[in-house]
Amino acid sequence: MTVGTERLSDQFQALRLFVQIARLGSFSKGARELRLSQPTASRIIAVLEEQLGVTLFARSTRALTLTDAGSAYLARVRPILESLEDAANEVRSTDDLRGTLRIAVASIIASRAIVPLLGGFAARHPHLKIELLIDDRRQDLIQDGIDVAIRFGKLPDSSAIARLIGRWPLVVAAAPAYLEAHGTPDTPEALADHAFVIAGPVAGRELLFRRGNREVSVQPQGQVAINGAEVAVSAVRAGLGIAVASLPAFAEDLDSGALVRLLPDWALDEIEAHALFASGQSVRPAARAFVDHLLQQLRADPG
Repeated sequence: MTVGTERLSDQFQALRLFVQIARLGSFSKGARELRLSQPTASRIIAVLEEQLGVTLFARSTRALTLTDAGSAYLARVRPILESLEDAANEVRSTDDLRGTLRIAVASIIASRAIVPLLGGFAARHPHLKIELLIDDRRQDLIQDGIDVAIRFGKLPDSSAIARLIGRWPLVVAAAPAYLEAHGTPDTPEALADHAFVIAGPVAGRELLFRRGNREVSVQPQGQVAINGAEVAVSAVRAGLGIAVASLPAFAEDLDSGALVRLLPDWALDEIEAHALFASGQSVRPAARAFVDHLLQQLRADPG
């Protein structure tokens, strides 16, 4: 190996280490990712900071965070490293993906839809690191370094690339204990006398029920509002009220009897699920392979 090649290899290692430390928020974890000792990792980053003339990390006894200069550098360096990984993945077998895949998904969809389908994908790509970023807010794909986001509901006006995954009906459900205490509504109009757990597709909107040529509009009211879907379903199981959600969100509890589906003869709108990729960037091979896997599994088991 020539001196120039050694320097390029060292620089590449320093950049990979910098990105891993920034991603994991830890020198020791970043060092382990690249099979380095922590003193070696600290020395490499010190040399990189000296070359750049800036401090990349703000260190304290409690946390390791990026400085403003570190954040700016990460925003430029990470896409370069990802492009190199993607170039290697393009020429490898599609069954030998490497690097890191970052997937953003809401909590309830992660636990009830994504994780059960993840095992086969992970087994097929043993060298690919998979990060599930669980958050019920809608993250910024570029700023948060997300390769693909799985989102339910109406998409905001955006230049992001979207791929439809599926459509599921909205359903109304409540816990048996709630129904025993407050009665079971047998018409949409009767929902006006019941408390809703305000969350997800119910928040701030009317519900339009349809049966044959008849339509009934209902404005849910409730004492409890929750911005986390998984917690909202827990609140419904605890008997705090009726809720509306996509069928996949309720399926497990409906099957077990923990929740009861209400007004099954009335139809609500369907809700769409999309895979979103950041605009202005090519879709990474690992992200494309993951969504292909997801679609294949959903076609095999639409429920």
